[in-house]
Amino acid sequence: MIIDCHGHYTTEPAQLTDYRKAQLAGLEADPSFLPSRADLNISDDEIRERLEPAQLKLQRERGTDLTIFSPRAVGMGHHLGNEQTGHYWAEICNNMVRRVCDMYPGNFVPVCQLPQFPGVEPKNSIAELERCVNEMGFIGVNVNPDPSGAMWTDPPITDRWWYPLWEKLVDLDVPAMLHVSGSCNPNFHHTGAHYIAGDTTVFMQLIVGDLFKDFPTLKFIIPHGGGAVPFHWGRYRGLAQDMGKPTLDEHLLDNVYFDTCVYHQPGIDCMTKVIPIKNILFASEMVGAVRGVDPETGFNYDDTKRYIDGTPNLNDAQRKEVFSENTLRVFSRLKV
Repeated sequence: MIIDCHGHYTTEPAQLTDYRKAQLAGLEADPSFLPSRADLNISDDEIRERLEPAQLKLQRERGTDLTIFSPRAVGMGHHLGNEQTGHYWAEICNNMVRRVCDMYPGNFVPVCQLPQFPGVEPKNSIAELERCVNEMGFIGVNVNPDPSGAMWTDPPITDRWWYPLWEKLVDLDVPAMLHVSGSCNPNFHHTGAHYIAGDTTVFMQLIVGDLFKDFPTLKFIIPHGGGAVPFHWGRYRGLAQDMGKPTLDEHLLDNVYFDTCVYHQPGIDCMTKVIPIKNILFASEMVGAVRGVDPETGFNYDDTKRYIDGTPNLNDAQRKEVFSENTLRVFSRLKV
């Protein structure tokens, strides 16, 4: 069993994105514009037409069995619109993900987005989280640690501002992938800079804080291999030591996990040599940030199974941990 813990619905029908465009255009034309819930007429065939030649085809070709599936990450756009448009947008995106998972239950399981908005307390997103988990069977959630879109105007994730959301995650026993969305800051390209900087930033926030003393069973996944973390592991060990914190293993690694959305063999080799195997979850992000073919190998950059198969740092038992066992442990609601 090979479980991809990080997949996004990037082949959504045009009606969904058109609804979002209309939301934002209405607000741009009139700041007092009142958005309405989505009422989209999308057929099953229209969903199949986009999924079959993309995610489903690639699952078969690359040898993965199941994808943990969430709305398009950059599409979350928490810095866009207003709080009310964000609620309706999260609701329809989550409904569409649930619909895909109902159509292909052997291929996809759902993870939700939240209706976050800059300056709005995270507790305001709890109702949508509960709807998705309790009513629709979602097994996890994507939480944006920077809803402002690369401006970082909200408090760090260790601040009590976030505590009601963390309490609810513990209560529901669902993990959160700490995944930023689009960037409105021209200094930060969204996938090339903001994503990787966001991953690195939240790891450092967790080092500085003591969040897991208050939430010992809270589970976070940091995507994209943890950003700069594996390459600079010595820096983070040293910073924690200088701050008088416990070792990283004791301080964070019962609660923090990293996925394998790293798009070359040396990167995976570094990650699997540095990060404890129990903290690594297989992922590809496909179809996602990097869709092209690597001219040096002749294979797609995001065909990450090849890198796990090819690294000399894993034996067969450890590959099984990365491909499925760790994910089943972290996503306790996932039943295969």
